[in-house]
Amino acid sequence: MLLLSSSALNQLDALMAQYVPERVPAAVLNVWSRDGELLHRAWGWRDVAWRTPCDTDTLFDLASVTKVFVTTAFLILVSRGQVTLDAPIVSVLLEFGGDPRPISGGQDPHSKQLLPTPPHLRGRTVDPNRVTFRHLLTHTSGLAPWRALYAEIGDAPPPPAQPDPLDRATRWQRGLAALWKTPFVDHPDKGVHYSDLGLILLAESIQRLTGQPLDAALAALLRPSVGELPIFNPVREDGLPLERIAPTEHDPSWRGRRVWGEVHDENASGLGGVSGHAGGFQHARGVSALGCCWLLGQLPIAPELQRMATTSQVIDGNERRGLGWMVRSLTGSAAGDLLSPETYGHTGFTGTSLFIDPVNGLVITLLTNAVYHGRDVMPSYQMRRDVHNLLGEELTA
Repeated sequence: MLLLSSSALNQLDALMAQYVPERVPAAVLNVWSRDGELLHRAWGWRDVAWRTPCDTDTLFDLASVTKVFVTTAFLILVSRGQVTLDAPIVSVLLEFGGDPRPISGGQDPHSKQLLPTPPHLRGRTVDPNRVTFRHLLTHTSGLAPWRALYAEIGDAPPPPAQPDPLDRATRWQRGLAALWKTPFVDHPDKGVHYSDLGLILLAESIQRLTGQPLDAALAALLRPSVGELPIFNPVREDGLPLERIAPTEHDPSWRGRRVWGEVHDENASGLGGVSGHAGGFQHARGVSALGCCWLLGQLPIAPELQRMATTSQVIDGNERRGLGWMVRSLTGSAAGDLLSPETYGHTGFTGTSLFIDPVNGLVITLLTNAVYHGRDVMPSYQMRRDVHNLLGEELTA
């Protein structure tokens, strides 16, 4: 079994000290090879105010790393023959269809400002009936990356220890109603537009195909292979204490509080805390469990579909997309420069990531709460690169 040398461990501690706890309050790194676990280590404070140390069981808001659990579940349904990649999504989500929709410039997720429509797309329309599940998985649907659905759903939910007067099902249905007729930002197949909206639609598709709420469907489809899965609404629905969870950003404009024990993403929160694009909370070893299942081929997904999911199906500039996974770009990748070009993975806005290197047989999970000090000062991109490069230098051939 590969092992990290004492020198590499010292370098890792020194590297993490550049970020944790001053710039990033808490971090946990978990690394596996095909032979077993190589590293499981925590740094920093889970509770900054009370100086409670972060440990390896700390739950982090996964943000978009939630997506790979959802896309994996969908690919299991494809392997079962319940749906096909090239089926139009209106075959499952009839409400998404209808008349051609206009193309707009979308909406900035940070400023919330509407963006101008590119000149060459002004006056153009998109037939929503053309959009397929393959488009959703490769982010080539032309759907907007983001839209403030939460603003159309209702009031912000109360703190997570309190019951929400607006039930989860109502929040979800109101969000879908806002999503059914949302404008596009491009034509399908005209490039990668990474879209949270597409994953919300994929989540609703899973619910309809299985007849179960998303969290129950994920449990039924993934638990036999993966084991322990991410938790949605860990405090409100599972009753977990805040002390087990790393807090994220202070939200002064919508919720008016430090976000802790509830999903950071506003749309996921507004939708009831359970969504296809964000909402999951998990510890690092639990995230690595999914990565190990992909690395070792231990999922009930057809081999050819696994290959397609983890290799480039679409290339757009520096973007290389499989089915649900991002494939390592050759320049400026969050996976660093030393893991193999076949490395695939996903990142999350809160500062989380999962990367799998099939050539060197590695699974690397890095969980942080890098948004704690605000989304304008996040160091997580360079932190990921530094960690992956150190591990790549030590563990790759």
